[in-house]
Amino acid sequence: MLQPIMKVNEIRKKIDRVDRRILGEISERAKLVKAIGALKVKAGADVYVPHREKNIVSRLIKRNRGPLAPPAVESIFREIVNACRSLEKKLTVAYFGPEATYTHQAAMKNFGAGAAFVPVRTIADVFTEVEKGRANYGVVPIENSTEGIINHTLDMFVDSDLVICSEVSLPIEHCLLSLSGDMSKIKKLYSHTQPLLQCRNWIERNLPSAAVVEASSTAEAARCASKDASSAAIASKAAAQAYGLEIISEGIEDSKENFTRFLVIGTTTAQYSGQDKTSVMFSIKDKVGALHDMLMPFKKNGITLTKIESRPTRKKAWEYIFFIDFLGHVSEKGVQKALAELGRQCIFLKVLGSYPKAE
Repeated sequence: MLQPIMKVNEIRKKIDRVDRRILGEISERAKLVKAIGALKVKAGADVYVPHREKNIVSRLIKRNRGPLAPPAVESIFREIVNACRSLEKKLTVAYFGPEATYTHQAAMKNFGAGAAFVPVRTIADVFTEVEKGRANYGVVPIENSTEGIINHTLDMFVDSDLVICSEVSLPIEHCLLSLSGDMSKIKKLYSHTQPLLQCRNWIERNLPSAAVVEASSTAEAARCASKDASSAAIASKAAAQAYGLEIISEGIEDSKENFTRFLVIGTTTAQYSGQDKTSVMFSIKDKVGALHDMLMPFKKNGITLTKIESRPTRKKAWEYIFFIDFLGHVSEKGVQKALAELGRQCIFLKVLGSYPKAE
């Protein structure tokens, strides 16, 4: 037994030396970032540079030879980048709250613990906080992989001048939470509309007689459940910790491939990163084959569409606004040609932003 223990201790000493080297290198990186931050302040440049951060993480993932998996490498270096950025300037980030919503988690994943996070009551309030300059950026949900688009977020872009700066993809694991931790005591179930839809089969099998009550967010649902021993909430593990609830069951979503995409909104479009996505909205003249004609410029220029949605304009019956996501950046010639051709055929065309696509 003595020899294996001695070997373990020897390896631990090596690990300690590696840790000290890592700390020294991180500290050196932080000093360099502070120096860049000072130059940015003089130049009036943005502290948050999505295309640069995307390139840093992507380059390191490509260089990774294991044994750490790419997601682990991304997580480690994303946090280092976030922590160093906070030394340049403490950013204020508004998000669809309250604390412990999935949007809050997405905001923390993108900006790190060093940012000042401001929870607001509605998606519209997120836009307002950024428009009024009370927040540098905002984070809002845009779509779920199983339940589709968040229409209210799309609608906000119609009248807002804010642009999409980046996107965040977050795996969603829903949990059943309550004060008692006893499923047999549940008579009322709180949650936001989206989780209720994403967990409907599980709810029908396990809580068929519970009264379902929609809440403004998953965190609000958890707060409501924390006030009533006969109720429960569908929310995250973070919400359980934040509101003092017991986790009865984990991973109750009907699809295990359950992701939600979030948008970071601000006042400036991100620069070209080489792994970009662009979002646009437009309205077309009512004629036969109009939508087909609108999509042809993208095909002609070899541009891949990743999403197309339509929403009523609410100004005239049967008049619609179309939202399209495609791969590419507005600085690329092919994209510029496609948008120019599209614009000649539209009633109006608005670019919502070009930004690094999420991993």
